[in-house]
Amino acid sequence: VLENRDLQDSIKPQKVEFHSLNFNNTLHWQPGRAREARDTVYFVQYKVYGQSTWQNKADCWGIQNHVCDLTNETSDIQEPYYGRVKAALAGVYSNWSLSCRFTPWRETVIGPPTIAVVHSSKSVILKLQAPRSPYKRKRGSKIPMTNYYDLLYQVFIINNLLDKQHKVLVYEGKHKVIKIEDLRPGVSYCIMAKMYMPMLDRSSAYSSRQCTML
Repeated sequence: VLENRDLQDSIKPQKVEFHSLNFNNTLHWQPGRAREARDTVYFVQYKVYGQSTWQNKADCWGIQNHVCDLTNETSDIQEPYYGRVKAALAGVYSNWSLSCRFTPWRETVIGPPTIAVVHSSKSVILKLQAPRSPYKRKRGSKIPMTNYYDLLYQVFIINNLLDKQHKVLVYEGKHKVIKIEDLRPGVSYCIMAKMYMPMLDRSSAYSSRQCTML
């Protein structure tokens, strides 16, 4: 019995937590300290805060991965959720390991926008696109993150002649198509953008650099 209890403790999953990017919500955990961890299988359940019954996640029942996609199960983005994981090895089951409370709307990380650059003679036209959530409209297109939050685009320009690290904010607002004028011909510029959420005072990471020369 003691050996079983030791095994129960040593396979119990550690650090159970939700990770979320643009409402793609996944539960992650680390294996217990047992050496035979690679033979361990895991079982995942979830529930809405306040509910008494846990739901099994069928796709994550008896799996060897350390991650489980709960995007569809956590699609009511204002609700707080819990996830929990238990492990089994050689017929012995650990106790459940519980995540912290997770509210997608409050905790998801917003990704950067994408930028398309169109040239004209002395200016650059940028077409910005907000990141999209995994949730779909009736017609099948994915709903952009701007539907869920009051988001602003922030556009930065780097003049490669002056200083490769110095970013200048040239635009902040909601327009998806913007024009940057008064650029010097023959000078290389790099453009980056991010999403800014005033209400929570949070920013996305920067988009990848788009470099251009007039």
